[in-house]
Amino acid sequence: MGEQRGTNRRRFLGLAVGAAAGLTACGSGEGPAASLSAKAPGASAAPGGGTAAAPGGTPSAESENARPGNADWRIGKAGPDQAIEGYADRVSVLPGESFGLHVSTTAPGFTVSAYRMGWYGGARARLVWKSDRLPGGKQPAATVDQKTRMVRTTWAKSTTVATTDWPEGCYLLRLDAEGGAGQRYVPVTVRSASAEGRTVVVNSVATWQAYNEWGGYNLYNGPTGGLPTRSLQVTFDRPYKYDDGAGLFLVYEAPLIALAEKLGIPLAYTTNVDVAADANALRGATAVLSLGHDEYWSNEQRQHFTAARDAGANLAILGANCCFRRVRFEPSPLGPDRVVVCYKGAYKDDPGFKAGKPATTDFRAAPGADPESSLLGVIYDGYPVDAPYVVTNPDHWLYAGTGAKQGDSFPHLVGVEYDRVNTAFPTPRPIEVLSHSPVVCEGRKSFADTAYYSAPSGAGVFASGTMRWVESLDAGTPEGGGDHGMDARAGAFTRQVTENLLRAFAAGPAGKAHPAVDNLAAVYRK
Repeated sequence: MGEQRGTNRRRFLGLAVGAAAGLTACGSGEGPAASLSAKAPGASAAPGGGTAAAPGGTPSAESENARPGNADWRIGKAGPDQAIEGYADRVSVLPGESFGLHVSTTAPGFTVSAYRMGWYGGARARLVWKSDRLPGGKQPAATVDQKTRMVRTTWAKSTTVATTDWPEGCYLLRLDAEGGAGQRYVPVTVRSASAEGRTVVVNSVATWQAYNEWGGYNLYNGPTGGLPTRSLQVTFDRPYKYDDGAGLFLVYEAPLIALAEKLGIPLAYTTNVDVAADANALRGATAVLSLGHDEYWSNEQRQHFTAARDAGANLAILGANCCFRRVRFEPSPLGPDRVVVCYKGAYKDDPGFKAGKPATTDFRAAPGADPESSLLGVIYDGYPVDAPYVVTNPDHWLYAGTGAKQGDSFPHLVGVEYDRVNTAFPTPRPIEVLSHSPVVCEGRKSFADTAYYSAPSGAGVFASGTMRWVESLDAGTPEGGGDHGMDARAGAFTRQVTENLLRAFAAGPAGKAHPAVDNLAAVYRK
């Protein structure tokens, strides 16, 4: 992929702004718009007919991924910063619904190609729809709110896209500026109407937006590079800067989706904005997946995850630093839940808090402290680290088929943030530690833990304890996954563990089939 994309990716993956920004360190107007759908004039559908349907009438991941993929989805020439960029006015839609696309480009025209991301024989995407040429133009500069330092645009809608005949899933729309001037992605989720009997992929869009530095501000820093000028709230009414507009999707989510679809796991798709808004979004799910970096949660999202677990849905936390920040969603001129509010240490200045709403600060912090460990089993312990992942419970069922032995280690698999079991915070029991990896975080010795507990409902809850888990799934493959030096051996290990996990979690309450055997007395003498 393009050099610019690589630069943006490395900058984020290193979390260069993390400690300075308060992470726990160790120490609208609408212009004339074209309306496009897969069957409308001026648009073309991708080749191919329908797919076999899973229960409920939706195509199964297996049948969808049997269709030919399109390996040319990748951006090869991003071009200058403002050559072309855009955003959707919905983070997700149901199949058949429409969304607006807001695009700014220096080119006189552009096209839009909608790629559904998955496995597809290793191609990783399928072209579902492509527009005809659309007129382009430069949109107005963004504005910065003086009180909250929120960057937003008031770009006119460039077109309306209907998702007629689009299968559920995670999509990247590729914007191609005329004459090869530049390319960018716009992510959107075609979410599932029902989670019944399926494993739910939850796109962590609030966290994508929290780290989005488009326009010079995010929830970590502003022009001075630190807390004093950071945004207090951010909006989806702007493009993503990282990974050529893909946000954090390609590093922290796409590898897991590709593996799950390759395995034929029955999947449903949604975002954390939708989970927060709809108490029924996870109803009937067999499992719910939190992917590689899922830091920013609303109270409602946490309540609905907890209710799913308590109804017997398995939870998989495939990253670290999960459920750390408490946020609130507010409307923007484009619609509901398009502003992510997180004042952090300045929560007393938040008008919402003054009006009686929960403090938008860390979940473990007062007021209203509710440490994330009561749901996850593990708790965020620090940043930054780069350490080997050490197997300490090799006979565990999740390690079956890996060939891992006691003390085996996988360089660089622990990082850049990590979690551990810490009974100083609320910790569900029984809980077992599978991997107990020594780390040194800014001079402080600690451990990163992979853990699994069984809940009274019969649900099983898994936490990887490292932010690099999903990224590592591509290690040693043509897709890469080697940004941190993780090798093919690490990739083979995490893929097998993740396959064991996904298959067991898709089969029903894993805590009943595989009850946790508490080993904290041996690991921590607790």
